[in-house]
Amino acid sequence: MRDLREIAMDGLVLSAWARADGWSRAGLCRQLKAEGWQRVVEGAWLEPGAPVDLKVRLLATQWTAPYLVVSHSAAAWLWGIELPYPEAEFTAKRLHIGRHRSGIHRIALPDTEVTELHGLRCTTVDRTLADLLRQAPQDDAITAVESALTWRRVRHQRRRPLTTLDRVGRAAGQEGMGGRVGALKRLRLVDTRSASPAETVARLRMAEAGLHPTPQVELTTHEGRLVRPDFFFVRDGVVVEIEGYAFHGTREAHRRDVERFNDLQMCPEVRLILRFTAHEVFDDSARMVARIRRALSLPPQRPQLPHQKTPLPSKSQPLPPTKDLR
Repeated sequence: MRDLREIAMDGLVLSAWARADGWSRAGLCRQLKAEGWQRVVEGAWLEPGAPVDLKVRLLATQWTAPYLVVSHSAAAWLWGIELPYPEAEFTAKRLHIGRHRSGIHRIALPDTEVTELHGLRCTTVDRTLADLLRQAPQDDAITAVESALTWRRVRHQRRRPLTTLDRVGRAAGQEGMGGRVGALKRLRLVDTRSASPAETVARLRMAEAGLHPTPQVELTTHEGRLVRPDFFFVRDGVVVEIEGYAFHGTREAHRRDVERFNDLQMCPEVRLILRFTAHEVFDDSARMVARIRRALSLPPQRPQLPHQKTPLPSKSQPLPPTKDLR
C-alpha cells in the first residue's frame, strides 16, 4: 500500500485509485483528514496547500465522471478565449445520467466535435463558440467569438486567431440544435476590430444606447504619425478609449500610453478624448454612456486668441477727456 502522494496525479488522488492500491475506506478517510487533503468533488482529493483552481476542478470532475466533456466557458478558457468569469462547465456524452450535477449540459455532442487539450477532453473551438452563442449571456458569447477570431494576449502569451467567422457560423447554424436562430442573430453583432473584452462590451452598451462610433479609425498627427483610437465619433470629434485590466503593467507600457494620448490630442480631427476603465465598462456602463452623451452634446470649442493690449491712441487722435480731480 503506497503513500497517497505516490498514487496522486497532478496533485490529485481519486478514492477509487487508493482503494485499488489497497487502502480500506475507513483507513483512507482517516489518512486524508490527518494529512489535510482537500476535497474537490466527490471521490477526488487535492494535496494539502495546493490551490483549487479551475484546471484542478475540471480534472477532478472529468476523472471521476469520464463521460463528461469540458465545454462552454470552461472549454473557452482552455482554448485561451477571453471571458470575464469562466466556470466549470461540461457536456454529458451520456444524455441520461442518474445523478444531477450543476454545470452539466445535456445536449447532443458527436465525437467529431470533441478533442483533447491540456490533458482534458473538451469541445472543439467552433463547437465551443456555437454553444456559447446558443446558451451563454449575449455579452459573454460576443466577447468569446471576437476573442477567438483575433490576435490576443492571453496568460502572458500572444495567441493567434483560432478560427474564422464562416466556420463559427456553420457550427452555430447546424440543423436540429436548439437556439440556432438566436445564435445566428448574435453572430451579426460580431466586430473583429475589438481588441479586448472591455472594448466589446463598451461597443455593445453604446449600440444599445443608439451610439455608433467607428472603431479603430486611422488618424494622423501633425508630425505624420498614425494612431488608431478605440472608438471615434467622427462628426463630433470625440474619441473614446477603453483601458483594460492589464493597463500600465510596466514603465514602458505607461510611457507608450502617455505618448499615445498625446498623439491623439494632436490629431486635428479630435476635439475631446474620454477614457474609461474596464471596471467602468463592466460595472458602471450607464455612467459611461451618460458621459459620452454629454460630450457629444457639447458645442465645438472656439480657438481662443492670445490676449492683446489696447493700443495707445496716436498723436493725431485726441486723448479722451479726463475728470477734473480738483
